[in-house]
Amino acid sequence: MTKVLGILGLLVAIVTLTSILNPAFLSAYNLQNLVRWTALFGVLSIGAAFVIVSGGIDLSIGSVVGLVGSVLAMLVGAGWTGLPAVVLVIVMSAGIGLLHGLLVTKARLQPFVVTLCGLLFYRGLARWLTDDQTQGFGTGQRALRSLATGRPMGLPTLLLVVGAASLVWCALQGARRPQGGAVGDAVGGGGRLAGRLAGRVTGLAGAAALALGLLGTFVDVPLLSELRAPTPFLILIVLTATAGFALNETVWGRHLLAVGKNEQAARYSGIRTDRVVISAYVVCASLAGVGGVLFALDLNAVQPASHGNFYELYAIAAAVLGGCSLRGGEGSILGVVVGAAVMRTLYNSINLLRIPTQLEFAIIGAVILAGVLADELLRRAVARRRGRGAQG
Repeated sequence: MTKVLGILGLLVAIVTLTSILNPAFLSAYNLQNLVRWTALFGVLSIGAAFVIVSGGIDLSIGSVVGLVGSVLAMLVGAGWTGLPAVVLVIVMSAGIGLLHGLLVTKARLQPFVVTLCGLLFYRGLARWLTDDQTQGFGTGQRALRSLATGRPMGLPTLLLVVGAASLVWCALQGARRPQGGAVGDAVGGGGRLAGRLAGRVTGLAGAAALALGLLGTFVDVPLLSELRAPTPFLILIVLTATAGFALNETVWGRHLLAVGKNEQAARYSGIRTDRVVISAYVVCASLAGVGGVLFALDLNAVQPASHGNFYELYAIAAAVLGGCSLRGGEGSILGVVVGAAVMRTLYNSINLLRIPTQLEFAIIGAVILAGVLADELLRRAVARRRGRGAQG
């Protein structure tokens, strides 16, 4: 949780600096676009996080996005209605994840090699199926496109829901947290301190969201009344809550963390490691399919040769920034979402501050490197401190 607070501080710093240098950052139009694109990349990043936590990697996410978008547009163009077409492409994505998992676990191939081949194969397949022609949805798919472009909920209502949910979560966590004694000592002073700090920050954030929601409901505040929550952001909230619960509160999540930390030890302890790893790849590819649907509907057009290019790098970078260790066995879903927000906010800031676009990837790369380096230095400092404490 300490990593989440660190990346959250980076996000606040970027937002504050950009707002000071260009007040247009806080306009309703810009914020709604920023939230929508953060949600789209957040969906991909959550999927990437599960594979990384398991100790693997998935380089094919962007190509799956391109393939799903191309096939979805082809199905709609052939007369398929929205829901069956969406279900079919997501099932196709889950099948891709199953294939990856089987190749990694049963054929004992390296995840890097399997997904790199997938990156090339799915991109080539999308281009072949479409004959490299741009695919679109036209103007008659308003109901389907509302999945990506709709704005069904006002910001005050969303703040009320999120604020109330945060306070309930804090109350439940407070009731479950050990209160000292042998159990509390086993947790460790640093762990207890980080847990209390995270709980207080979440509680304060929930209270602030609840207060802003009440303010926007009963008082006409221009910015709050103008902003509406995009549908992809609502989808991201549901996925974040579900993924966070699955990773932290279920047996499957604990098995996933154990496999990522030490697969051999997990196998000896009775965990069916192959099933756990396969399921992680299925989840990742399925969420890439969901993201592929949303990206295609948002843009209303799919260019098979370029749609989704480099998206896997953004997803992996967001997961790593959010606290997922590339060694496996460690990760936070909330941190991943904040990492995705950092990536998109940084991209938005580069455009608003009129920084030459040629420097875009250089700046993003430098920020990611700095974040990962700071995290590694912090990890080593904590390890040294614990070592000295154990010796004392």
